[in-house]
Amino acid sequence: MSQIPSIPGGDGAAAETRPAPALSPELVAALAKAGADGALRTLARPLYWLYERWLDRSLDRTVMPRHIGLILDGNRRFARRNGLDVRHGHQFGVRKLKTFLAWCLEFGVKHVTLFVFSTENFKRAPAEVQYLLDLFVRESAQLLDDLRLDTEKVRVKIIGQRDRLPPKVLAASDALELSTAAHKGTLLTIALAYGGREEIVDAVKGLLTEAAGKGASLASVAEALTAEQLSAHLYTAGQPDPDFIIRTSGEQRLSGFLLWQAAYSELYFCDALWPKFRRIDFLRALRDYQQRERRFGG
Repeated sequence: MSQIPSIPGGDGAAAETRPAPALSPELVAALAKAGADGALRTLARPLYWLYERWLDRSLDRTVMPRHIGLILDGNRRFARRNGLDVRHGHQFGVRKLKTFLAWCLEFGVKHVTLFVFSTENFKRAPAEVQYLLDLFVRESAQLLDDLRLDTEKVRVKIIGQRDRLPPKVLAASDALELSTAAHKGTLLTIALAYGGREEIVDAVKGLLTEAAGKGASLASVAEALTAEQLSAHLYTAGQPDPDFIIRTSGEQRLSGFLLWQAAYSELYFCDALWPKFRRIDFLRALRDYQQRERRFGG
């Protein structure tokens, strides 16, 4: 059995040697793996840096998506896998959102739409819903102080069913929109209390209400209705449809995100949970986009 080395005693004599505590084979294996993983991460860091630089240089800055949509998924799973409270997962997710916006600005993306809170999210535990809405209010105030909004002239727009949001969230939304209304740079659209089906229903209601106000009959509206007319009543009216939609966490579905607008969007699904989404993942997504041939249904 291995021995702990003797250490000098206070009187100059060697202290009594004691047997080292036995370690289970499972613990030894776990420690060995952890050490190996740590060593591999250390060794791989320069390689990742070189790979990131190569990816960056391989991208054509003239063939970037004009509009990127993001379904940020995986905050709760990230928290659980790391033994954290779910709230901490959402906090990490917010940090990553700020980084993601910086990446989009770096590559000249003119429209960024973030799916941050769906109408289905209201079905979660009341405490979590309240926390998420409070988090939006807090982060909105911080975003107002973010110098990038001014230096990059970022304009913020909030879309969704506003009538389902509490007054303090509406006030925070209005403050963001009003303070950036004159900006002509990238448009940052935040989908809050948003559902794709609800958006289409609201668009139809808006179109019919407008037609009724002009004295048009239902029959005449139905006969003359076009896709362009309906698009003009969507929350995103006036914006280009998303060229590229990224979803994290490995899930491969839209979950109601921009259902009408995504008809010809290129979709990209990344296995990384949202808080773990790296710049390398973003660059890979852009490379994938540039390697596709967009057909728009043709």
